[in-house]
Amino acid sequence: MNITKEQIDDLNAVVKVAISKEDYQDKVEKILKDYRKQANIPGFRKGQVPMGLIKKQYGKAVLVDEVNKLLQDNLNKYLTEEKLDVLGNPLPKQQDNFDWDRDNLDFEFELGLAPSFDVNLKTKKAVTQYKIVADKKMIEEQVERIQKQYGKLISKTEVGKTDEVTGFFANEEEEIDHKATIEMDKIKSKKAVDALVGKKVGDTVTLSTKGLFKEDYLLSGALGIARDKADGLKVDVTFTIEEINEREPAALDQELFDKLFGEGKVTSEKELKDKIKEDSEKQFEQQSDQKLLNDITEKLIDETKFELPSEFLKKWIQISGENPLTEDEAKEEFEKSEKGLRYQLIEGKIIQENELQVQFDELKEFAKGFIKSQMAQYGHMDPKEEELESVAARVMSNQDEVKRLSEQLMSQKLLDLYKEKANLKVKEVSYDDFIKEAYS
Repeated sequence: MNITKEQIDDLNAVVKVAISKEDYQDKVEKILKDYRKQANIPGFRKGQVPMGLIKKQYGKAVLVDEVNKLLQDNLNKYLTEEKLDVLGNPLPKQQDNFDWDRDNLDFEFELGLAPSFDVNLKTKKAVTQYKIVADKKMIEEQVERIQKQYGKLISKTEVGKTDEVTGFFANEEEEIDHKATIEMDKIKSKKAVDALVGKKVGDTVTLSTKGLFKEDYLLSGALGIARDKADGLKVDVTFTIEEINEREPAALDQELFDKLFGEGKVTSEKELKDKIKEDSEKQFEQQSDQKLLNDITEKLIDETKFELPSEFLKKWIQISGENPLTEDEAKEEFEKSEKGLRYQLIEGKIIQENELQVQFDELKEFAKGFIKSQMAQYGHMDPKEEELESVAARVMSNQDEVKRLSEQLMSQKLLDLYKEKANLKVKEVSYDDFIKEAYS
């Protein structure tokens, strides 16, 4: 077997594979002999079928199968040994009236080659790195929410403007029949507030769903319907009151502090607010980091210029899927995926040049950190090391989870690299200003 490469240009090449009869004959003969031993053909005893008949019936199919295996194995080996960085997979060049009866067989494959380029993390224009701070207003609102959440319910006879009211929403036509608790201070409609204030247990009021709550997402939960159905819903519903409660805020005392953070970890209102600020800003950091990662990705794609073997890739997309595409469909698919492919190449270059790797031990520690944060969400604040080890071992035995965590850890390594080497400008903002500025 002989394999040679013809360079068409910087991004395209053709690999020629010459296979001689000696490369495949022994293997084909062996398989045909095995077929002969097992063949059941009328008029012949098992194992006594003439080899000429076996070759006539099975020879071409066996030859094609064995040659294709040879091609695949040796072509992959050649690409690896020659260190050819290819995009997609080699595409066989169509040969009309190919003669499988010849002793020597010649094949050609088109290659799309990865471009050569440089990546400069010091982009021309600085990328904004947002530092989100928890301002006084946010901290006070969080304290109020905590006091409300851990407060005491006091039963009332009439609905007041700050009460919690439990009852049944109903609308036969929309198939709404759902029990819910609504907070009066979250109702936006003045008409609805006026209709509810002063009502007693057993009373029924009619409310319009349009603009009922200050936050739109509350409507689906209150009515017990899907979010997409609740969006834009404009109907009247009845609300029959079952229970009225006033929530007395919890006192900011040691009992509450211990309940929230563990015994003795917070001992004053100031420490509570400091803790809220610290925890909030830690959560905000995840959002600002994701924004930074997205923005740097966009900037690198925009400023890192290189050509792709576009025509090859369109042809590859056209025939590589489960169902072949038309030329126009392949062109459209390429245009949709081009940006992602460009970043894959840029990211791969960054990872290679900066020798970023994911080691097993650090992946395991990363998994334990992820598990610990998950446990904290369910109130398990201080798991033992043995417990973390046990859960991490189960996670690491799942290949899909390992792949997902590896990608997350590599993203974190890239983010750390960008923070160290990219052209960044830090901007301190409140959370509300971050949402307005970053996602407007």
